Amino acid sequence: MLTPIKDYPAIVISGHGPRTLIISDLHIGWEIGLSKKGIHVPSQMPRLRRRLIRLISKTSPNRLIVLGDVKHTIAKTELGEWRDVPQFFSGLMKEIRDIQIVRGNHDGNLEPLLPSTIHIHPAPGIALGDLGVFHGHTWPSKKLLECKTLLMAHVHPTVALSDTFGYRMVAPVWIKARLRSRELARIYEERQTKTRTPRGASVENPVRPRAKQLFVMPCFNHFLGGRPINKPSKGRKYISPLLRSKAVDLDQADVSLLDGSFLGKTEQLKTLTR
Repeated sequence: MLTPIKDYPAIVISGHGPRTLIISDLHIGWEIGLSKKGIHVPSQMPRLRRRLIRLISKTSPNRLIVLGDVKHTIAKTELGEWRDVPQFFSGLMKEIRDIQIVRGNHDGNLEPLLPSTIHIHPAPGIALGDLGVFHGHTWPSKKLLECKTLLMAHVHPTVALSDTFGYRMVAPVWIKARLRSRELARIYEERQTKTRTPRGASVENPVRPRAKQLFVMPCFNHFLGGRPINKPSKGRKYISPLLRSKAVDLDQADVSLLDGSFLGKTEQLKTLTR
């Protein structure tokens, strides 16, 4: 059972296996980029950790999974991250012992910053029963495509709403979209043919996707923005290969606020922004 937590960009998985709390996109160290531009913001890591500890107290999970982007820099590690990431997890492990991470695109050189008991899974994700979870900057694995439901992060989805007076609101949202299984199979086999098999050869063990729906979760770090899913992209494409594909019906996706309010379909919401 998947249960989004009201007013939090988080979800709880229960029913089979340990009760699991899932969040994504902590981006610890985001303040460092601002300081290089002359904008000095004190580290917000303690506030971020307190928020997560409140959530753990509220949901009582046995396991925490972070769907990528624990830190903010991509390939390297800044000095502030060497301080803040270890402090974040040392304080967090006093509240919950089983912490796992699915690698995101910002998680290069992450291992030295973490306690040895924290396990890092590869970017294509892991299966939790019939739920496949992955960060979203890479394609999900074959095993995930055989799950009924997929959960990803990475794109920090928001919605932008404006009125005739020019007032504008941007808020984080959940996205629930339908997946086209046949298109997933076609893309997977095409990718396998290009990367692993000789030209013209058939793909061994072809995938038989069962995935029917995709959830895209908001960014846990509320200091960061996101991309409005209802605003014209002006040539920009989604930074997720799955969302760029025809396997996801984004125009007819359901969009909801963190408090559970259903806003409508993505296509309908495009008329409410300027």
